[in-house]
This record gives sequence, structure tokens and C-alpha cells, in this order.
Amino acid sequence: MSQFQLYALTGVMLFGLGTYALMIHAHLIRKILAINIMGSGIFLLLVAVARRDSGLMPDPVPHAMVLTGIVVAVSATALTLTLARHIHTETGRTSLPEGSLK
Repeated sequence: MSQFQLYALTGVMLFGLGTYALMIHAHLIRKILAINIMGSGIFLLLVAVARRDSGLMPDPVPHAMVLTGIVVAVSATALTLTLARHIHTETGRTSLPEGSLK
């Protein structure tokens, strides 16, 4: 198994794990963590796509996109954690109500 295939397979597995956790768990913090795991899987896939033919340097554009994505993911995580804390302060609950997604 090549390094490209290992990165791609790991990225797909992380994305699938995050999707599963996002659907199963009702707790807001666990949903936020699941979205972060999904993002990590996408970052690994972008790094795997950056591979070129053997002997050449990898494409730097996907690597720059991953670095930018990490910064955006940290900012989005901070925002969602703040919103989750605000929901907990206002309602006393750590999960969304059952009918809130309709």
C-alpha cells in the first residue's frame, strides 16, 4: 500500500467516523468534535490529492488549502463552542430539543 493510498483511506475512514458520530450523538460538544473529525479526514484527502507523479514535488496548492482550512476550522470550532455554552446557559441543556431540526 502506497503512502497516497494510506492517506486517502485514513481520510475516508475519519470522514465516515465523523459522519456516524454526528448522526448518533445528541450532545452538542460531541457533534462539534464529530465535525472536527470530518474536517481532519478532508484535510488528509487533500494532502493525498497533492501527490504528483513519482520523482516530482507535490502540488503546493492543496497544502496551502489545508493550512487555510485548519485556521478556519479552529475559528469555527471556537464559535460553535461559544454558541454551545450560550445554549447551555440559556436552557440548561447540552443537547438540542427533539423537534428543533424540522
